[in-house]
Amino acid sequence: MKRTLPFAIAGVAGYLVDAGVLSLVFGLLGPVWGRVLSWSCAVTATWLINRNFAFSDRAARQGKRRELGRYGLAMIPGAMVNWLAYGGAMAVLPALDWRPALAVAAGSLAGLGVNLVAAHKLVFRGDR
Repeated sequence: MKRTLPFAIAGVAGYLVDAGVLSLVFGLLGPVWGRVLSWSCAVTATWLINRNFAFSDRAARQGKRRELGRYGLAMIPGAMVNWLAYGGAMAVLPALDWRPALAVAAGSLAGLGVNLVAAHKLVFRGDR
């Protein structure tokens, strides 16, 4: 699939946003609410990247807000897989400074395939 590499690159950028925001707010919001905020920021970043690169030929020309809403909803199944892996990693990794970033990486990798299929089938469908 020609979209896999650009989607994966967007995923790396999303990981950097996710882990970066989480590292900034972890002490204040904790591992759950901090992750809610960081995941939301990462979803917005990956939507922007994916609509301009991986799915540029199928991105909505109008209704970008609606497309972002569809993207956020379509990412929920992948988020569930992501959060299960994140929680598992947080539970088993030693409590060191790098634990949240590594747990986010585990979650991101776990949800990648689900998110690719959801983006392709549910969000970036071309103008209809």
